[in-house]
Amino acid sequence: MLPYGQFLGYKKGEDGFPEIVEKEAETVRLIYKMFLEGKTHSGIARYLTKEKIPTPSGKDEWQSSTITSILQNEKYKGAAMLQKSFTVDFLTKKKKVNEGEIPQYYVENSHPAIITPEVFDLAQHELRKRKNAKGYKTGGGCFSGKIICGECGSFYGSKVWHSTSKYRRVIWQCNHKFKNEEKCKTPHIYEEDLKSSFIKAFNSLLENRDEILEGYEAVIETLTDTSRLEKENARLQSECEVVAELVRKCVEENAGTVMDQQEYQERYTGLVERYEEIKMAIDDNLNKRQERNAKKESIKDFMRMIEKNDTLLDGFDEEVWNATIENVMVYQEKKLIFIFKDGLEFEVNI
Repeated sequence: MLPYGQFLGYKKGEDGFPEIVEKEAETVRLIYKMFLEGKTHSGIARYLTKEKIPTPSGKDEWQSSTITSILQNEKYKGAAMLQKSFTVDFLTKKKKVNEGEIPQYYVENSHPAIITPEVFDLAQHELRKRKNAKGYKTGGGCFSGKIICGECGSFYGSKVWHSTSKYRRVIWQCNHKFKNEEKCKTPHIYEEDLKSSFIKAFNSLLENRDEILEGYEAVIETLTDTSRLEKENARLQSECEVVAELVRKCVEENAGTVMDQQEYQERYTGLVERYEEIKMAIDDNLNKRQERNAKKESIKDFMRMIEKNDTLLDGFDEEVWNATIENVMVYQEKKLIFIFKDGLEFEVNI
């Protein structure tokens, strides 16, 4: 079922089914945690290499492609996509990627999970978000991937001024400030100003703490309900299997009887096009469900932090920052809009 020699976190159990290797599973969970905290694939790979944590194949140096593979593999949430590939020649054992020639099957709870489905969905949502993001980079700090230029939409990156003197300061600046046809007018921001502004925004939020917490579970369920999407997915999956079977029968019929090839090709092409349309609808449905599940987990993290903190912050707290902030938009005149994970926004002028 699993390529155990190249697969981190599992071994073949005595009953023949996958069994979790806890020490390796800790590395898998760390990868997801670092990624969701804003680290890039290459940044995670460098950290694991530096810490001398062995790769899935037992090597010393991690590659960013390995991180990508782990983040995208549904097996870590205890699910399996069957028949991703199939054997085309049983004599040579030649295989090819399944591009619709035979049905694929998605099996939930097929083996023990290393991460929760919610964390997996969060990671898939974050992967798509970063892919579409402009100028996404991270230097490893908690502000990476959070600060956005309100003018061009690019992420802010960190720079160090006077790095070798007593006047050393970390500033954050639009990564595309000098790459656009017209230079962005949004300002650079000192890191200490970011921290103090966050404290103001969070403390303002806490003043409405009781109001926010009141009835939030019902609000979350309303905002993130996936029941209709799940019903639609079941319908699409059923239709997909029917069309895939029609494709198979069409091919078999052409192979076993004399058919008009133009008529066959038109029929085959029409079925394959319909299959691809359904697959695209299934992928779109999955993306929507993952986005809503990711939103649910983000809001729950936010609410847990609000429940935990009943006193005002007197200093910057990275844990509170990571749990509550979705993004910070930067505008001219040093205006910051803090967007919390529940959708609330607070404006702070530096």
